[in-house]
Amino acid sequence: MSASTLPALTEEGFLVNQTDWNPSIAEELARTESIHLSEAHWEIIELLREYYATYDSSPAMRALVKFCKLRLDEDKGRSIYLLKLFPGSPAKLASKIAGLPKPANCL
Repeated sequence: MSASTLPALTEEGFLVNQTDWNPSIAEELARTESIHLSEAHWEIIELLREYYATYDSSPAMRALVKFCKLRLDEDKGRSIYLLKLFPGSPAKLASKIAGLPKPANCL
């Protein structure tokens, strides 16, 4: 799958229709961000999708850190851990790869 075969994306690269998401789409979206998805990435992606299913929104960074700490453990519930996996803006980048809307207060 190449970027040209991705489903419709917003100007910032988020899926227009969340129902288009699947693991192959996630891999391609990650590739466009120069990220190779590891087991650690998938753990956060699945957690984000759980968060969205529960709260009907994509978490901002603070909420994501808190949710990771609650669901995973203290070490994974840290900004530095998430920044290593999803550089720059972890909440925004991970949400994009997870096929979720852009978090409301992410630039």
